[in-house]
Amino acid sequence: MDLFVIASILIVLSALFGYINVRFLKLPNTIGLMIIAILFTLGLFLTSYVNNSLLGLAEKLIAQIDFKTVLLDVMLGFLLFAGAMHTNFEQLRVQRWPVLVFATVGVITSTFLVAFFCSALFNIMEIEVAFIHCLLFGALISPTDPIAVLGIMKKAGVPKKLETKIVGESLFNDGVGVVVFLTILSIAGGSGDGDHGGSSLSGIASLFGQEVFGGIIFGAIIGWITYKLLRTIDDYEIEVMITLACVMGGYVLAHKLHLSAPLAMVVAGLIVGNDTVRDNAMSNTTELFVDKFWELVDMLLNALLFVLIGLELLIIHFQMNHLFAGLVCIILVLLARFLSLIIPVRIFSKKLEFLPHTSKIMAWGGLRGGISIALALSLPEEMNRELFLTITYVVVVFSIIVQGLSIGKLTTRLLGKEMMQPKTVGGHH
Repeated sequence: MDLFVIASILIVLSALFGYINVRFLKLPNTIGLMIIAILFTLGLFLTSYVNNSLLGLAEKLIAQIDFKTVLLDVMLGFLLFAGAMHTNFEQLRVQRWPVLVFATVGVITSTFLVAFFCSALFNIMEIEVAFIHCLLFGALISPTDPIAVLGIMKKAGVPKKLETKIVGESLFNDGVGVVVFLTILSIAGGSGDGDHGGSSLSGIASLFGQEVFGGIIFGAIIGWITYKLLRTIDDYEIEVMITLACVMGGYVLAHKLHLSAPLAMVVAGLIVGNDTVRDNAMSNTTELFVDKFWELVDMLLNALLFVLIGLELLIIHFQMNHLFAGLVCIILVLLARFLSLIIPVRIFSKKLEFLPHTSKIMAWGGLRGGISIALALSLPEEMNRELFLTITYVVVVFSIIVQGLSIGKLTTRLLGKEMMQPKTVGGHH
């Protein structure tokens, strides 16, 4: 089956599932699409009791899709740039220090807490797993997913101050999380893009610094170049193309330079979406077309991604003890997330007037998504890949469906209706 046929089938399914969701379920698109895709997949399993040819065809289709490559190397740059471009730059600037701490210290703390908790669980369940492999799971499950978070926070009505912290953290911490994951993977002896850093302490620090800070600086440079190019012309078609070139060229170049491409896209998106840049570099017509183009790209890739997450069920081989471990890990991951937030929230709460119950809301609102599944799929077989893939899938599905649908209600209950902002459908800032 060639690439065009696979892409066509996925687009048709995404459009069909999207129609069913908007017409009947009326859930947030990310959640609705994934639920329908999972139900569709379960339906395929049921048809196999009559005739397994349809299930076999579907399994063959999904087996041909390299989910890790599709998400991390193709989709992620577009999604992060689009998300960052529509994030309130001024709010994020005010909250920059807590966001930075949540996205670095928070992710690393959560990685180790998840590893300790899961190691204890596996010992109790008599599943033999090396501690460094538990660390790998901690690294892939700790970052909150900006794609899931952005899609759901728009409709949850969470107060702006709190939304900025959750969204800002998710934009940056997945880039940090990928670097942490690749670093641990290289120490554990696996193959991956992180091999070039070496496994000595100085090598790890150098890799982390180069990837993270190099990615941020590189993103600022390409964002500034894009701004300068946009400022010197007034042609919305070419200006849309320039933003597209920024993402595609920048992502490829960042990879070649061994810099964090996700972080580069976030920074570039924040610069291009900044109100000051918009006022100086874009006419009203250009701004409208740039926004609509990236909203459409965001919506289309989000739809494809969440349908793919649902269909990945076809290639995961569930075992009962792995499934049980996944259900317990839902609680352990949430607990690690909550504990990793307590100290940073207390440090910054007085200076930046944090809302009450910030730790609880951020812990519940820190959704996991496709990035975690992609990283789990990249694990070698000898690193308990099947176990961690099952656990990751269970945690991600619970996170998107249960946490995603209830974050608005939880925030209302903890803060009261008077502190909530009106629910929005989307749009800039």
